[in-house]
Amino acid sequence: MNTKSRTTLRKHLIEKREAIVKEAKREIEKFIRGEDKAIVETALDDGDWSVVDLAEDVNLKRLSNHRETLVKIDEALRKLDDGTYGICEECGQEISEKRLKVLPFAIYCKDCQEKKEKIEEVEKQEEVE
Repeated sequence: MNTKSRTTLRKHLIEKREAIVKEAKREIEKFIRGEDKAIVETALDDGDWSVVDLAEDVNLKRLSNHRETLVKIDEALRKLDDGTYGICEECGQEISEKRLKVLPFAIYCKDCQEKKEKIEEVEKQEEVE
């Protein structure tokens, strides 16, 4: 990957990081201000409380996903700095630039990612059985 591509990628990662942080802050501010308190105050029965619980679960899951994405972005930025960006953590081969454009914080090449997903799928099926 050439210097221009790395610079563009770094800029893209930083912009994505800033957008996620901004959205997470909005979600946290809504929670702190108690924008959902109106829903809580009007909850009358178990169905209403289920909606309240579901809304809280969705917000917490969204914040958790933001956190995971931020960790991945920070790791990609670290790898850019130390020159290991774009190298598959499983096989050590270069991750295609096409894949990195779609998923800039990919840590596995397409083949290794597919193998990993197949293994996880088999493990899930074994747990169910």
